[in-house]
Amino acid sequence: MADDNPEGDGPLPANLRYLRILVTVLTAVMILGVITIVGLLVIRLNDTARPILVHPEIFDIPPGVGTVGYSVINGYTVIIGDDGVIRVFASDTRALVQELTPGQ
Repeated sequence: MADDNPEGDGPLPANLRYLRILVTVLTAVMILGVITIVGLLVIRLNDTARPILVHPEIFDIPPGVGTVGYSVINGYTVIIGDDGVIRVFASDTRALVQELTPGQ
C-alpha cells in the first residue's frame, strides 16, 4: 500500500512553516540564554573579591561566654554572646569599642 502523503511531496502548509520557524527561533534563544548564564557564572565565580572571614575566637571575649552570632559591618566586628551582651570590636585592632546590653 502506498502512502497518501509522502514526505517529499510539495511544500509545507503555511501553519507548519510558521511553527517550524518558531521552534527554530526558540531553540536559538535558549542556546544563547544558556551560553549567557554560563558566561555570567564563570565571570562571577572568578571574581577576585573574597568575603572577609572572621573567627570570633580571636577576639577578647570573657571566659565562659559562648558566641551566638557575629557579623562584620564597616570595619567593625559585632559579636553577640550567649550572656545577652552585644560586643563591638574594631576589626583591624581587635580592640573592644563598645558593649551593649539590651534592655538597659
